[in-house]
Amino acid sequence: MGKVEGGMKCVKYLLFIFNFIFWLMGSLVLAVGLWLRFDPETVALLNGDGAPDTFFYGVYILIIAGSLVMLVGFFGCCGAIRESQCLLGSFFACLLIIFGAEVAAGVFGFLNKDKIIEDVQNYYIKSYNDNKNNTMIQNSYHRVLNCCGTSQSFCPEAPADTKDCEVGIKEFFNSKLYIIGYVGIGIAGVMVIGMIFSMVLCCAIRNSREIM
Repeated sequence: MGKVEGGMKCVKYLLFIFNFIFWLMGSLVLAVGLWLRFDPETVALLNGDGAPDTFFYGVYILIIAGSLVMLVGFFGCCGAIRESQCLLGSFFACLLIIFGAEVAAGVFGFLNKDKIIEDVQNYYIKSYNDNKNNTMIQNSYHRVLNCCGTSQSFCPEAPADTKDCEVGIKEFFNSKLYIIGYVGIGIAGVMVIGMIFSMVLCCAIRNSREIM
């Protein structure tokens, strides 16, 4: 089997290093996804009966994409070291799939931000106005967000600096959804570099075999 030489050998090791970094980034994406899914504060806010689960859709995409990135990064490392056209081709195909998933997560986080926040706000308002759910409200939203009441029905006994929970919900979920958006689009950008490297190395391996 022909081996890549010269400058292309440098590309080979650059691709290996990139894939190792790629694997680490996959671990980071998976960790962020798991943190967003099992964060005690988020779970406390969205764990009640009838609570909207739209927020978790983007989180699940991050978790799946992070797991795939780790797996693909490993096979990419193997393909680069073994100079396997098959492994590199599979790596490239998987990158395209994950690229689409990461972009989807990022776009989901940005485009659905207002709808997700509105759904949670409506859920809170309904629960707040329902006496049987007041205990849940006190133990979750008021404690986690340090807020009380709505813009139309503020808690009269709350301290002067306490915000209404509609504002608290917007601030809380804005920060979480921006994380989903920036992580998804950021990783997608890195994948473009990986696809370029894998294409260059695949071409080099094919040309070297033709020469041999």
